[in-house]
Amino acid sequence: MTATAPRLLAFAGSLRQGSFNRRLIHVLAEGARSAGAEVTLIELRAYPLPIYDRDIEAAGVPEQVRQLQQLMREHDGLLISTPEYNGSMPALLKNTLDWISRPTADGGSGVALFQDKVAGIVSASPGPLGGLRSLLVLGDALAKLGLIVVPQQVAVGQAADKLPDYGVLADDRQKHQVHGVGAAVVRHLTRAGVSS
Repeated sequence: MTATAPRLLAFAGSLRQGSFNRRLIHVLAEGARSAGAEVTLIELRAYPLPIYDRDIEAAGVPEQVRQLQQLMREHDGLLISTPEYNGSMPALLKNTLDWISRPTADGGSGVALFQDKVAGIVSASPGPLGGLRSLLVLGDALAKLGLIVVPQQVAVGQAADKLPDYGVLADDRQKHQVHGVGAAVVRHLTRAGVSS
Protein backbone atom coordinates (compact mmCIF):
# COMPACT_ATOMS: atom_id res chain seq x y z
CA MET A 1 0.00 0.00 0.00
CA THR A 2 1.39 3.37 -1.02
CA ALA A 3 0.38 6.40 1.00
CA THR A 4 -1.37 9.09 -1.04
CA ALA A 5 -2.19 12.71 -0.39
CA PRO A 6 -5.48 13.13 1.48
CA ARG A 7 -8.29 14.30 -0.81
CA LEU A 8 -10.53 17.00 0.64
CA LEU A 9 -13.79 18.42 -0.66
CA ALA A 10 -14.17 22.13 0.14
CA PHE A 11 -17.13 24.49 -0.09
CA ALA A 12 -18.78 27.47 1.56
CA GLY A 13 -22.33 27.44 2.90
CA SER A 14 -23.29 30.58 1.01
CA LEU A 15 -24.42 31.48 -2.50
CA ARG A 16 -24.05 35.27 -2.25
CA GLN A 17 -21.75 37.02 -4.68
CA GLY A 18 -18.89 38.41 -2.62
CA SER A 19 -19.75 36.19 0.34
CA PHE A 20 -17.17 36.41 3.12
CA ASN A 21 -17.30 32.64 3.53
CA ARG A 22 -16.79 32.03 -0.19
CA ARG A 23 -13.67 34.19 0.24
CA LEU A 24 -12.56 32.40 3.41
CA ILE A 25 -12.89 28.86 2.04
CA HIS A 26 -10.02 29.65 -0.34
CA VAL A 27 -7.81 30.50 2.66
CA LEU A 28 -8.74 27.22 4.36
CA ALA A 29 -8.10 25.26 1.16
CA GLU A 30 -4.69 26.92 0.83
CA GLY A 31 -3.76 25.77 4.32
CA ALA A 32 -4.73 22.19 3.54
CA ARG A 33 -2.86 22.21 0.22
CA SER A 34 0.25 23.60 1.92
CA ALA A 35 0.06 20.68 4.36
CA GLY A 36 -0.02 18.17 1.49
CA ALA A 37 -3.69 17.64 0.64
CA GLU A 38 -5.36 17.59 -2.74
CA VAL A 39 -8.34 19.93 -2.45
CA THR A 40 -11.39 20.00 -4.71
CA LEU A 41 -13.07 23.37 -4.24
CA ILE A 42 -16.69 23.51 -5.40
CA GLU A 43 -19.46 26.11 -5.39
CA LEU A 44 -22.82 24.91 -4.09
CA ARG A 45 -24.37 27.26 -6.65
CA ALA A 46 -23.36 24.64 -9.24
CA TYR A 47 -25.48 22.01 -7.43
CA PRO A 48 -28.90 23.66 -6.95
CA LEU A 49 -31.16 21.51 -4.79
CA PRO A 50 -34.78 21.78 -3.72
CA ILE A 51 -35.54 21.81 -0.02
CA TYR A 52 -35.46 18.18 1.07
CA ASP A 53 -38.88 16.58 0.60
CA ARG A 54 -39.54 12.86 0.81
CA ASP A 55 -42.03 13.18 -2.08
CA ILE A 56 -39.33 14.66 -4.32
CA GLU A 57 -36.97 11.86 -3.31
CA ALA A 58 -39.62 9.23 -4.09
CA ALA A 59 -40.27 10.77 -7.50
CA GLY A 60 -36.58 10.73 -8.37
CA VAL A 61 -33.49 11.98 -6.58
CA PRO A 62 -32.07 15.08 -8.31
CA GLU A 63 -28.94 14.41 -10.38
CA GLN A 64 -27.07 17.07 -8.38
CA VAL A 65 -27.49 14.90 -5.28
CA ARG A 66 -25.89 11.95 -7.06
CA GLN A 67 -23.02 14.18 -8.14
CA LEU A 68 -22.46 15.39 -4.58
CA GLN A 69 -22.67 11.85 -3.23
CA GLN A 70 -20.01 10.77 -5.72
CA LEU A 71 -17.79 13.64 -4.63
CA MET A 72 -18.19 12.56 -1.00
CA ARG A 73 -17.31 9.00 -1.97
CA GLU A 74 -14.12 10.16 -3.69
CA HIS A 75 -12.80 12.35 -0.87
CA ASP A 76 -11.36 11.65 2.58
CA GLY A 77 -12.81 14.67 4.30
CA LEU A 78 -14.48 18.07 4.16
CA LEU A 79 -13.44 21.69 4.50
CA ILE A 80 -16.40 24.01 5.14
CA SER A 81 -16.71 27.73 5.71
CA THR A 82 -20.12 28.68 7.06
CA PRO A 83 -22.04 31.90 7.61
CA GLU A 84 -24.19 32.33 10.69
CA TYR A 85 -27.90 32.90 10.18
CA ASN A 86 -29.84 33.71 13.36
CA GLY A 87 -27.35 31.89 15.54
CA SER A 88 -27.18 28.76 13.40
CA MET A 89 -25.83 27.39 10.13
CA PRO A 90 -27.69 28.37 6.95
CA ALA A 91 -30.49 26.27 5.45
CA LEU A 92 -28.37 25.83 2.30
CA LEU A 93 -25.73 23.93 4.23
CA LYS A 94 -28.17 21.81 6.24
CA ASN A 95 -30.16 20.97 3.12
CA THR A 96 -27.02 19.93 1.24
CA LEU A 97 -25.98 17.59 4.04
CA ASP A 98 -29.52 16.20 4.30
CA TRP A 99 -29.64 15.35 0.60
CA ILE A 100 -26.17 13.77 0.51
CA SER A 101 -27.12 11.54 3.44
CA ARG A 102 -30.03 9.97 1.54
CA PRO A 103 -29.63 6.44 0.11
CA THR A 104 -27.26 6.24 -2.86
CA ALA A 105 -28.22 5.17 -6.37
CA ASP A 106 -27.14 1.60 -5.67
CA GLY A 107 -29.28 1.44 -2.53
CA GLY A 108 -26.37 2.00 -0.16
CA SER A 109 -26.37 4.29 2.85
CA GLY A 110 -25.76 7.95 2.14
CA VAL A 111 -24.79 8.43 5.77
CA ALA A 112 -22.02 5.86 5.26
CA LEU A 113 -20.40 8.28 2.79
CA PHE A 114 -19.53 10.50 5.77
CA GLN A 115 -18.40 7.81 8.20
CA ASP A 116 -14.95 8.32 9.75
CA LYS A 117 -14.03 11.10 7.36
CA VAL A 118 -12.44 14.23 8.80
CA ALA A 119 -13.80 17.77 8.67
CA GLY A 120 -12.28 21.18 9.24
CA ILE A 121 -14.68 24.08 9.75
CA VAL A 122 -14.36 27.87 9.86
CA SER A 123 -16.76 30.79 9.71
CA ALA A 124 -16.83 34.48 8.91
CA SER A 125 -19.28 37.22 9.82
CA PRO A 126 -19.43 41.02 9.86
CA GLY A 127 -20.13 40.81 13.60
CA PRO A 128 -17.54 40.52 16.38
CA LEU A 129 -18.09 36.80 17.05
CA GLY A 130 -17.40 35.82 13.45
CA GLY A 131 -20.14 33.21 13.23
CA LEU A 132 -18.93 31.26 16.25
CA ARG A 133 -22.41 29.91 17.06
CA SER A 134 -22.78 28.48 13.58
CA LEU A 135 -19.60 26.46 14.13
CA LEU A 136 -21.13 24.84 17.20
CA VAL A 137 -24.23 23.80 15.25
CA LEU A 138 -22.32 22.65 12.17
CA GLY A 139 -19.77 20.68 14.17
CA ASP A 140 -22.55 18.85 15.98
CA ALA A 141 -24.38 18.07 12.72
CA LEU A 142 -21.22 16.71 11.10
CA ALA A 143 -20.39 14.58 14.13
CA LYS A 144 -23.88 13.08 14.05
CA LEU A 145 -23.23 12.05 10.43
CA GLY A 146 -20.11 10.21 11.59
CA LEU A 147 -17.41 12.71 10.67
CA ILE A 148 -14.48 13.47 12.93
CA VAL A 149 -14.39 17.27 13.33
CA VAL A 150 -10.95 18.58 14.23
CA PRO A 151 -11.03 20.76 17.35
CA GLN A 152 -9.13 23.60 15.67
CA GLN A 153 -11.83 26.02 14.46
CA VAL A 154 -11.69 29.71 13.57
CA ALA A 155 -14.41 32.36 13.52
CA VAL A 156 -13.37 35.50 11.64
CA GLY A 157 -15.18 38.58 12.94
CA GLN A 158 -15.28 42.02 11.27
CA ALA A 159 -15.05 40.09 8.01
CA ALA A 160 -15.76 43.13 5.83
CA ASP A 161 -12.37 44.54 6.85
CA LYS A 162 -10.43 41.27 7.02
CA LEU A 163 -11.62 39.47 3.86
CA PRO A 164 -11.33 41.96 1.00
CA ASP A 165 -11.12 39.29 -1.72
CA TYR A 166 -11.15 35.57 -2.42
CA GLY A 167 -8.29 33.85 -0.60
CA VAL A 168 -7.18 37.06 1.12
CA LEU A 169 -7.30 37.28 4.92
CA ALA A 170 -5.70 40.53 6.03
CA ASP A 171 -5.26 39.47 9.67
CA ASP A 172 -2.00 37.46 9.63
CA ARG A 173 -2.68 35.81 12.98
CA GLN A 174 -6.08 34.56 11.87
CA LYS A 175 -4.73 33.55 8.46
CA HIS A 176 -2.20 31.34 10.25
CA GLN A 177 -5.01 29.90 12.40
CA VAL A 178 -7.23 29.15 9.38
CA HIS A 179 -4.29 27.47 7.63
CA GLY A 180 -3.85 25.49 10.84
CA VAL A 181 -7.39 24.09 10.55
CA GLY A 182 -6.58 22.72 7.11
CA ALA A 183 -3.27 21.35 8.34
CA ALA A 184 -4.98 19.65 11.30
CA VAL A 185 -7.31 17.78 8.94
CA VAL A 186 -4.32 16.60 6.89
CA ARG A 187 -2.40 15.51 10.01
CA HIS A 188 -5.36 13.50 11.27
CA LEU A 189 -5.82 11.73 7.95
CA THR A 190 -2.10 11.08 7.58
CA ARG A 191 -1.93 9.53 11.05
CA ALA A 192 -4.99 7.44 10.19
CA GLY A 193 -3.07 6.04 7.23
CA VAL A 194 -4.89 7.39 4.18
CA SER A 195 -3.65 5.16 1.38
CA SER A 196 -4.41 3.99 -2.11
